[in-house]
Amino acid sequence: QFQLVESGGGLVQPGGSLRLSCAASGFNFDYYAIGWFRQVPGKEREGVSCISSSGRSTNYADSVKGRFTISRDNSKKTVYLQMNSLKPEDTAIYYCAASSQPYCSAYVLPDRLGTWGQGTQVIVSS
Repeated sequence: QFQLVESGGGLVQPGGSLRLSCAASGFNFDYYAIGWFRQVPGKEREGVSCISSSGRSTNYADSVKGRFTISRDNSKKTVYLQMNSLKPEDTAIYYCAASSQPYCSAYVLPDRLGTWGQGTQVIVSS
């Protein structure tokens, strides 16, 4: 069964760091691009970062470029989002998703497989 499970969120002070994980099961993880998205209640979900199936290509939204790093370990079927220098405006629920394609479309996925998971909450506050 196709599944992506996000974890690693929490409460952190401005300037702090968190590492999110996206664990996959039920599909050929190695073949597909994976993206991270975030959503603030009352606002549209937005793309944050995307990584190609091989991991060689990574892309970021301007708002997180230079602060966030996406990576993947295909042997563990997991994608990570290392978030440094966190700001209050990074507060959101973070979701991961998979594409049916091995490549990204800039920092978002060209399409999306399955339904959204539960996400993981990130709160940046002093």
